[in-house]
Amino acid sequence: MTSTLLFISAAICVVISGIFVAAETALARVSKTGIEQAKRKGNRKADRVLHMLEDRARYVNVLLFVNLTLSTLSVVLVAAGFLFATTERTVALALASVVMVFVGYIILGVTAQTIGRQRAERIVLLMASPTAGLTLILNPLTRLLILVGNAITPGKGFREGPFATQAELRELVDLAGADLVIEDDERAMIHSVFELGDTVAREVMVPRTEMVWIEQYKTLRQAMSLALRSGFSRIPVIGESVDDIVGVIYVKDIAGRVFEHHDAETSERVSDLMRPAFMVPDSRPVDELLSDMQSARTHLVVLVDEYGGTAGMVTIEDVLEEIVGDISDEFDVAGPDIEKISDHEYRISSRLHIDDLAELIGEEIADEGVDTAAGLLAKRLGIVPIPGAHVRISDWILTAESAAGRRHRIGTLLVARDEYLGKNEESENE
Repeated sequence: MTSTLLFISAAICVVISGIFVAAETALARVSKTGIEQAKRKGNRKADRVLHMLEDRARYVNVLLFVNLTLSTLSVVLVAAGFLFATTERTVALALASVVMVFVGYIILGVTAQTIGRQRAERIVLLMASPTAGLTLILNPLTRLLILVGNAITPGKGFREGPFATQAELRELVDLAGADLVIEDDERAMIHSVFELGDTVAREVMVPRTEMVWIEQYKTLRQAMSLALRSGFSRIPVIGESVDDIVGVIYVKDIAGRVFEHHDAETSERVSDLMRPAFMVPDSRPVDELLSDMQSARTHLVVLVDEYGGTAGMVTIEDVLEEIVGDISDEFDVAGPDIEKISDHEYRISSRLHIDDLAELIGEEIADEGVDTAAGLLAKRLGIVPIPGAHVRISDWILTAESAAGRRHRIGTLLVARDEYLGKNEESENE
């Protein structure tokens, strides 16, 4: 009879513990939006749950303490029941251990947590009053135990305990992806949003070596020509050097001004129409930078390094690419690294290694600090190449062709012998 009562008491402890496990799982998982919707439907317990969600860790810690207490008590009761039922203590303890491992795993580990995840809002609303009451009573004890645990743990502990929530949000996203609740690209996008706070502006910027800029004394016609050739609608304006960014010129401002006054394209300067440049440190976190850009209502910011020089620039599209990945347009067509047009003319990828370029044209290229054909072109020019820019390499002419991608970087280059180009021009004139 005694053993039967002990088994019944243990079963009651397991059931109650399972209820609180479900409540703890639900509280750690439930969304504030769902509870607010329940409040709008007239659920009276929603206000209490919303108050609990403001300090979720405190209530989760108490529920964890209750669960641990009840599960431990149930193990002791089952062990005592088997000891009364048999004279062999070793056998009794072994049976108790086996039974409670399976019962605990099934009831507390699987069933209760599954119910808590599946019906999080309903369970949180039902368990709001018991949870609040237990927290009122046991919270001082749990806080004391957390302080003791932190005191004996090496390093800095957690103020709310290491089990403030049962699962981190990132882990939930991975679980959702594994369960096919969200697609892989959606999961990657969510993780990218998380990582914005850990990414600084210099990691996503267009470096100063790749910036297209214009001097402030240039005419509006020259600015429009540069914009059309480069493909950019916003161009930084410099004063004495690239480290002296004095403003930003917008193509739509130029177009509007020239449309109203045709002679303005030659009589007015870039400095007359440029807008102020928005500057931030290159160490600014990307999520804060995005908020700054939204507040300033600007799509382009200039990044300044620790010495006050220009480090680069960031557009709102650069930040967007950190979330959704590279953005290509209808003109981006992948092609071979080397395309033979004739025996004297080739079209090559801008990313072709200079060693391969040297082998192609049969010339030695000794430029240091560059690895690609585009880098070689930029170094020889001294500025960022745009379509039509060209340099001579011995008897060969290296010419930048159409820009590709959202940043309008040169995608292909034309490599042709100087004599061949001259003959072509003569035949066209004839």
